[in-house]
This record gives sequence, C-alpha cells and structure tokens, in this order.
Amino acid sequence: MTATISHESLNATLTGLRTSDVIQFRGIPYGRVPRRFAAPEKLDRYPRFLDCTNFGPRCPQVAVDVGHLLRVPPDHTFPHEPEDEFKCTNLDVVLPDRGPDVGNSNLPVLVWIHGGSQAVTFGSAASGVCDMSKIVADSIRLGKPIIAVSVQYRLNVFALGNGGGPPNLALRDQELALQWVQDHISGFGGDPDMLTLAGESAGAIYCHAHLVANARVRQVILSSGSLFLSSPQPWNLVASFRDKVSTNLKDLDQTLDLETASASQVVEAVRRSGVQSFFLEWEEPFNAWHTKTGSAERLLLSDVTKEGAIYQAGVWATDPSDIAKAFDASEQYGDELKKLYHVYPDRPSSCKNGALDFINDYKYLLPIQCLEKSFKDARKPVFRCLIDEANPWQPSSGAHHAVDLVLLFGGFDLSFSPSAERVGQAMREAWIKFVSGEEPWPEATEKYYGFGPHGSLKTLEDWEVQSRRRIGLAEKLSEMESSFLDKTSRGLAAGKVSLLN
Repeated sequence: MTATISHESLNATLTGLRTSDVIQFRGIPYGRVPRRFAAPEKLDRYPRFLDCTNFGPRCPQVAVDVGHLLRVPPDHTFPHEPEDEFKCTNLDVVLPDRGPDVGNSNLPVLVWIHGGSQAVTFGSAASGVCDMSKIVADSIRLGKPIIAVSVQYRLNVFALGNGGGPPNLALRDQELALQWVQDHISGFGGDPDMLTLAGESAGAIYCHAHLVANARVRQVILSSGSLFLSSPQPWNLVASFRDKVSTNLKDLDQTLDLETASASQVVEAVRRSGVQSFFLEWEEPFNAWHTKTGSAERLLLSDVTKEGAIYQAGVWATDPSDIAKAFDASEQYGDELKKLYHVYPDRPSSCKNGALDFINDYKYLLPIQCLEKSFKDARKPVFRCLIDEANPWQPSSGAHHAVDLVLLFGGFDLSFSPSAERVGQAMREAWIKFVSGEEPWPEATEKYYGFGPHGSLKTLEDWEVQSRRRIGLAEKLSEMESSFLDKTSRGLAAGKVSLLN
C-alpha cells in the first residue's frame, strides 16, 4: 500500500510504501556523482513527483554472500540489488505512520551507515538485514517514536579516488547525506537537532571519522568498529592499492585504466586483486583522532564476544611458526605477548586461538576502552554494552562479528529462537531510548549492560564484565607502545579479513 506526502523543502510529492505501522520512502537521491572519482554534488531540485517505492542502487562491488557470515540458511533468497556508481548516493527514510500529521512533529532521528570492510554493502535495508522498519515500529509501541535513515554510498576503488581529486569519497558522500538530513528531515517530521549517527564495523569506522571531524550530530553509536580498527593511511599506501587494481585492469585489456574502464571491469579488477578490505586516506581533520570526541554530546559503544571471527579462516590457514614470528615482530613485547596469548608453535590450536584473541583485544576491545576514557575525560556521558547472544541459526558459532545486526534490526523471522527474539527486542528498546536522549538501561552511566547469552538481560557487575571480556589483557596492551603492537597486528591480520567466515 502506498503513502504520499507533500514535502516542502524538497518541493516535491513523494510516494512511499505503507507497511504495518511505518512508512518507507526508499531510494531518495541525496546527491549526484557527476563523474567517476568526483566529489558528490548537492541536488538543487527534485522532480515534482518522486517515486520512493523501490530501493535505490548500491555501489558496484564484488559479490559477497551476506548470509554466509550471518549463518542465514542457504534456502533464504536475498533480493537482487541493482548497482550504479553514479546513482548509489541515495538513502531510505522510515517514519511512523501518523496519517496527515507527517511533518508536524520533531522526532529524534537515527542515521545508519552500513558496514562491509569499506568494500561491499554488508547489511543494506534492501537486503533485509538492516531494514529500519522494526526498530521504528517498536519505537511507536514504546511511545518513543523515532525516524530512521539508512545511507548508501560509494565503496572500494570507487571511493578511493584517483589520486588527483578528492580522497575518501565514501566519507564525502556520507557528509552530503548528513547535510541532506539536516536540511530536509523536518519535512518527514524529524528534528534536525536530534540526530544520532550509528554504524557497525566499517560503518562504525566511518561514524568515528565523522565524530572526530565534528559532524553536526548530537549522539553517536559505534558497534564493533572504530578508527582504531582501520586507521587513516598515508597517500602512498592508498596509491599502491590503486596501482594494484590498475595492474589487474591491464591484464584484462592493455587499453584500460581506472578512468575509462566500465564499472564491471573495475569490479573484476578488484576481484582479481584479492583486496577484500579498503581504508581511509589521511587528511587534516584526522589529526589527534585517537582522543577527539568532536561535538557529539553522548556515545554508545557495543561489541560482540567473537569480533575476530572475520579473521578466523585466514588465521587458521597460517602456519603456527608464522604466527609466532608475527608476535616476535613487536620486539621487546614479543615474549610477554606470546605468554599472555598462549602462542606456542608446537600447540597449533592454542597458537591460532591466541592470534584471534589478540586481534580481538587490540583492534576491538582496547579501542572501546580508549573511546570510553576519552568521553569520560571530556565529561561526556558514555554507555557501553556487551552483545553476547549466540547466532540463532548456529549457536556454536557464538556471538560473532555482525550477529548484532540480526538481533538489533529483526529482519529475519527468529521465532524459532526465543532467546534471540528476546535479546533483539531489548536491544531495539535500548537503542530507541538512547536515540530519544534517555539512558538506554538502568544505571547506564555506572554499569555496562549484557545482552545475552541465552536470552539474559542484565546490568553487569565488574566481575561479570571481567568474565566476558579480557579486560586485564587489554589493560596490559594499553601499557605497551602501539607502534610495536601494530607490527604484530599487521602480521596476523593483513590480508586475512573475510566476510566468508
């Protein structure tokens, strides 16, 4: 069933879809890409009538089975998502169905940036994984209605730039999307001064980048990611990645280059290069990013039990002696680290598990500790929760990286797993309260909260946090020089991340 609104600032009539208690306006363009590697441009005018009943295209990318990591049964069919490098700058708006009162309220707004290693779209609204409908519907049920916006943007080489123009095109796309929300969300009934920017994994990396660049958002949610996970890199490293893809383009056809090749040829070159994750290029706003808290007033942090799951296959394929060498690369810390993480080459399983534990602690757990401290030092409220509910389809996989998306957005029928349903509903309630400016759970400023395992929901005492996370090891890592730990991290993780774990 369709729903229509007359939007004043867009000077357009928008037709969306009415489903249950919400209205979806899909595929709204927030900007235009005039040419490959160009900065996005603001749209000055819209058609008088805008059909928003279909999701917009995503950025061209190497195909990835999203269901693989999430353990979604293979008989589930994900919808086909069209791709267009020039029309992927679009967003979806989901709002409560308030009949003719649309636009006559000031509801808080959640803006979602999806993840995917800065290479692919992992969890779009179109896929159903990060459909905002359920969290908006639950906000109505709670009596705390919100509006949710999910953003598409450029990825992989298309976001890397050509070296001569602007870098970090994904960030620039997202900045334009945030400006669009500031300018136009009031026409949907949203309050532009009550924005919460949120993302998971690579999406959280982007959100952290916007945070340190003083994005005009009141609150930020970082789930399973930060700039500590993938820090801004110097231009020469970015250039080497670009050259690697260019070389593979030449293998396809000697006449091709990144400017003239078709989008499908560029994607094939990316696939042949074997590059599965990308990164941001260093720019001036990233100065002192380790401790900046930006203009955001509050921060919510979450992680899962097994963040290192996306490195698992790569690490398990590594010879134990090479793992030991990676720890030795941290020089004076090598022996201590190997002891702390049980890295003994003659014990392969212990060695490989230790490598995954180190990646988890250094790239996910320790950063959360650092971010929490930075906000507390700035006297800003910071809330932290632990997502420990196991994968509903394969509980033996545990609470692995990205399983929180399945729980939070409720895009799949989880009635077969009452504990997962219970945790998902509680997560949505906490997120809604945070977006609404409230404390997300009881004693939130004093205590962490545990979502799971086995459907449990509780504030956590210190000893319980210690039993769920290697807090002591993270504290030891914080006392070591990061430049040495980075060498170990690169030796263990470089080239090993994969969404097919």
